[in-house]
Amino acid sequence: MQETITRQLIAVQQASREIITLSDQTINKLLSDLADRIPLHREALLDANKKDLERMDPANPMYDRLLLNPARLDAIAGDIRNVATLPSPLDLLLEERVLPNGLGLKKVTVPIGVIGIIYEARPNVTFDVFALCLKSGNATVLKGGSDAMYSNIAIVDLIHSVLKENAINPDTLYLLPAEREAAGVMLNAVGYIDMIIPRGSQKLIDFVRDNAKVPVIETGAGIVHTYFDQSGDLELGKKIIFNAKTRRPSVCNALDTLVIHRDRLGDLAALVEPLQEKKVVLFADETAFEALKGFYPEPLLHHAEPEHFGTEFLSLKMSVKTVASLEEALEHIAHYSSRHSEAIISTDAEKTATFLKRVDAAVVYANTSTAFTDGAQFGLGAEIGISTQKLHARGPMALKELTTYKWIIEGNGQVRPI
Repeated sequence: MQETITRQLIAVQQASREIITLSDQTINKLLSDLADRIPLHREALLDANKKDLERMDPANPMYDRLLLNPARLDAIAGDIRNVATLPSPLDLLLEERVLPNGLGLKKVTVPIGVIGIIYEARPNVTFDVFALCLKSGNATVLKGGSDAMYSNIAIVDLIHSVLKENAINPDTLYLLPAEREAAGVMLNAVGYIDMIIPRGSQKLIDFVRDNAKVPVIETGAGIVHTYFDQSGDLELGKKIIFNAKTRRPSVCNALDTLVIHRDRLGDLAALVEPLQEKKVVLFADETAFEALKGFYPEPLLHHAEPEHFGTEFLSLKMSVKTVASLEEALEHIAHYSSRHSEAIISTDAEKTATFLKRVDAAVVYANTSTAFTDGAQFGLGAEIGISTQKLHARGPMALKELTTYKWIIEGNGQVRPI
């Protein structure tokens, strides 16, 4: 398998050198063509997705991520069209000056080259990643999970057909075999892949970080907190918490832990009352449990165990932590956060400013839902992932984050003194 994959990676490298010469107009046309083809191939895509869904328990939190339906395919096509309308991130002049010796220096944006994505059961990622990588001049190597094997194959087949119709090398996109062995080859493909981005659970991210020789940008895992401050507005809080927890509980920006000031425990039952509609299971610490007992449905209310804090639930489950102060809330979040998205609900301007300044996360919110951590919501088009690290990129990784830069030096015979 390794030899076969290596041969294909060499072909991807060649394709990456070809696509850098494509005009933005050519890329935009291809993306528009792809978006137009998605509804025409809806039946084939959904049939492939159905094969994957039949192999997964609907109770699995990954089921919702795996699911494709007409509305989601339409949304994917819309995201691809949106990417096509965005300005190219390439050849942007970042810096320009002339040295005293007459040398002209320019710093311009360029593609990274070959980007590898390893991800779990999210076939929409296949479309999103291709669109963003192509728009930013990068070739793409994908390693999807076996749970989404049929969906990914059908999607890549469609993309390859559109590439060929537009006279663009189909090796611009390569889908690795679904077998686990392929992931090992990918993680060690130094010289063939320039950067790997894992998208999925913390377990997947840890595995990639610990085993990759290719540079890695960590994305995906979100252990998300919302702190309801002593001065928080109850009606605002009810709306925000309901949205952050229930809009799409299986995604990384969904709320995992509600942190509440002890002076507001009298409002806790009202604050979480809307969650009953979606049958959200609460794991409450002792103080919060007593405040909720008799007010929240008994089958949905449980005593919190240590493992319920610092857990990315990816389902209709949420923990509740009581704190005595903003400082204690900050300490709790610092200890358990994955540095993805964190929020405060407060009408105290000073405490809000303190929270926004001191919380170490890619995205920090005040008085709004963490569900907005999304490249499209930020006006970036589709995203390739949410980076939770600090080097190169942080937060939603869109077009600009998929470029690097190079220096261009122009002279007229200057030589450096010996």
